[in-house]
Amino acid sequence: MAGVFQRSYMNISKADSLTGGFDRRLTPTRADLAAEHLRGLVDASRYAIGQAKRIIAASAPLRRYPDASAALETEALHGESVMVYDEQGGWAWVQLDRDSYVGYMPATALGAPAEPTHRVAALRTHAYPGPSIKLPPRMALSLGARLTIVAHEGDFAVSADGLHLSLRHLAESGWREPDYVAVAERFVETPYLWGGRTSEGIDCSGLVQAALAAAGVASPRDSDMQEAALGEPIAIDEPRTRGDLVFWKGHVGIMRDSVTLLHANGWHMKVVSEPLTEARARIAANGGGNVTSVRRLSAPLAPLAGRGPG
Repeated sequence: MAGVFQRSYMNISKADSLTGGFDRRLTPTRADLAAEHLRGLVDASRYAIGQAKRIIAASAPLRRYPDASAALETEALHGESVMVYDEQGGWAWVQLDRDSYVGYMPATALGAPAEPTHRVAALRTHAYPGPSIKLPPRMALSLGARLTIVAHEGDFAVSADGLHLSLRHLAESGWREPDYVAVAERFVETPYLWGGRTSEGIDCSGLVQAALAAAGVASPRDSDMQEAALGEPIAIDEPRTRGDLVFWKGHVGIMRDSVTLLHANGWHMKVVSEPLTEARARIAANGGGNVTSVRRLSAPLAPLAGRGPG
């Protein structure tokens, strides 16, 4: 399933490039610099191969401009890998490996690359400097954060960075959640944050991406990309089932059942579960338009592999 969606996603990017319509969100190019693999496709003063690095902060904001006041485009989670093409003035210009998003993040959030062995399977977990819950946590990690575990100390797993985390909050990297809707349901009441991808704050497409990632499904970052790449369209008036994705222009939600929508939204300013009919009426009344499509993820999930939490 992940492979099918990833191929669709890459085909969209390729089609854009063939028509000259590069998506700035996914293309590491600017007037003075571009990725080396874009040589001959885009004009730039110079080209860079890039350097692989890893997020060592709890999470890292990705912004369109190298300015802390610039809008948040998305976030990278602890342990995720990035390709760095430029670094100056405390900012790194990067492309995320997870979904190819391009932007600027604080250079202090980056460290040497490492191969993850585990990921956070709880909605949120604390990382301690030693094997005791009485110690002040060094950071809190969100669902999907990646770790390289090198040892166990009692009930704790120890990462290569010296973080101590509850074994019951981690899963091996190959393990997959069997129900992505159940993953999304854990985020109910999480505050809405434009560009957010964590349990501290999340947006509509971030919720979809996080839930699918936990189930082993690669997803683009933004709702327009997801609408183009995920699943197969069904008739808007066709009976809906659990897991169907409902799209508006600039918005997406997940069906919990045939009538209930789960979504992060700027009206409630949090993740909520509500009747789809109510959401449709309110969104239309507030200028958000009508539902543009409903898409069903019908391909089977990847087989479970590795050990889950606990």
